[in-house]
Amino acid sequence: MEQQNILSHYEQSIQWVKELEQLSEEQWRTPIKEEKWSIAEVIGHLIPWDEFILKDRMPYFFKDIDLPKGPDAQALNDQAAAESRIRTKEETIERFAATRQTLLSALKEIDDELWSKELNISKSTLSLTAYFQGMVEHDNHHFEQIKKVI
Repeated sequence: MEQQNILSHYEQSIQWVKELEQLSEEQWRTPIKEEKWSIAEVIGHLIPWDEFILKDRMPYFFKDIDLPKGPDAQALNDQAAAESRIRTKEETIERFAATRQTLLSALKEIDDELWSKELNISKSTLSLTAYFQGMVEHDNHHFEQIKKVI
């Protein structure tokens, strides 16, 4: 059941972000709070994390080795935010939707029984389901911030 909730979230997230195209440029560039990122930067920073999962996590999920160390989160986020400040709203949303759709398609290919398989990430062990539940929570945190602004 959790697997289906995760897949459903990813499907709905694509549509939800596409609906942000209706925002004015001013709204799109509005910080979610004083001294915080704009909506553009929040959405833009999700793209490299989806790419990271696709390129640097998924190929290792079902091998009996520890997953490679993740990137420097602050550096990745700062770079993504900077790119989002110069990219158009349409480009950011299109890149998000395309990357997220690629990730969703890859997740749909995973056999049901593998969703409960344990993964070793650094010193942590968690199931694939738990890993993606964390990613869904991350999305939802940011989506709620955006909803409060709009």
